[in-house]
Amino acid sequence: MDTPRRTTAGPHDTTGPALVGDPPRRPRVLIAPVTVTPTKALGLSHVKGLLWVDVMYRATRLLADADYLYSHTAFNITRQTAGFWEYLDRGCPDIDPSRCAEDDVGRLYTAFQAQPSPPPDEALQPYVRAVEEIGWTHPVSRRVLEIWHGHYDWLGLYDPGITRTTPPRMGLEEVVEYLAKRGLCLDARRDGGPVYLDATAQGLPLRPVTSAGGHPNYLGCALRDLVPMLERYDEIVLVHDRELTEDYILLQKIFGALGAETHRICLSRVPLDGIVRSSRHGVDHRHTVAGLADELGDYGTAEAVRLGMRLYFIAGLGKGSGQSFRMDLLREFIDRAGKLLARDDAPDAPDMEAFLRRNTGGRAFVDAYRLTSALLGRHRRVPLRALTSSVYG
Repeated sequence: MDTPRRTTAGPHDTTGPALVGDPPRRPRVLIAPVTVTPTKALGLSHVKGLLWVDVMYRATRLLADADYLYSHTAFNITRQTAGFWEYLDRGCPDIDPSRCAEDDVGRLYTAFQAQPSPPPDEALQPYVRAVEEIGWTHPVSRRVLEIWHGHYDWLGLYDPGITRTTPPRMGLEEVVEYLAKRGLCLDARRDGGPVYLDATAQGLPLRPVTSAGGHPNYLGCALRDLVPMLERYDEIVLVHDRELTEDYILLQKIFGALGAETHRICLSRVPLDGIVRSSRHGVDHRHTVAGLADELGDYGTAEAVRLGMRLYFIAGLGKGSGQSFRMDLLREFIDRAGKLLARDDAPDAPDMEAFLRRNTGGRAFVDAYRLTSALLGRHRRVPLRALTSSVYG
């Protein structure tokens, strides 16, 4: 498979000559966030990312032909996921997935991550073959995804297909060959090394995307999913954790070299008492989606909770990690959301499409932070009713 490089003069060019009087073509936008592996409970940092992308996608699709790429299947062969499955089958053969809670799975995942050495490639091969050949998902991870479905409903999130089997659009060898032809990949497997992404011409170091045995890591899987899609879109939006910044700068450079206009949105994790913790070290139930639902109970209406969560995790916390999570502030934002929902639009409120365009920064996608912060402005004219029903509902 050989994906042609885009040769149009600009990101919003049409594929043929426009006829006089034809309306301009809507830009095509792909929003591709880092996926959360179904090996743990959804924590506060996951909530922040999911809400941020949800608002961006819902708002952008009102202005553009937007797609939301979120495939678990593509990343189930990574050592992080397939290795956890191997650990479950080897160390917990009697586990009953139907009785597993998220917290139980999270504790097992923490134990897996604490192992002194990762499983060898050979131990992962049966899992890789099952994923590649039939889209298989381990029953424990299927159970986690079913639980997440309930969380998505509570949060009012658009579901991009978290339980759907979506095989990668390119095989590993295809993507390696495609990139190597363009001088963007160095295959050292014959010499006992890995496959590297090569953006050294742009001042970046080589970065392995496979093990020496050819097993792809997260970047390798992302390439298989994204490279064949680049030519279909005018703008690609990559959303990632701050800890993955170097890798995503590299992806942005590689995709740019392939002719794709690529943007990055970097989100920091949510600190607890000033400390940023990774979910691989365990997540307290209070700081999971299930814990938030327990804590909030019947606090406010469902609509106020959903809007308040977005106001807090997007506008309140922002992209960075300067503020620790505070339940009292989250409750305050839910209270504000309730007041906003009870308010009528001002008679001179702008048209929603025009208002959304003011919050794109000149790009084809809507800036979730700018848009959400605008809802909180005391003296700004905002088409509140239309926004809360179409973007924040």
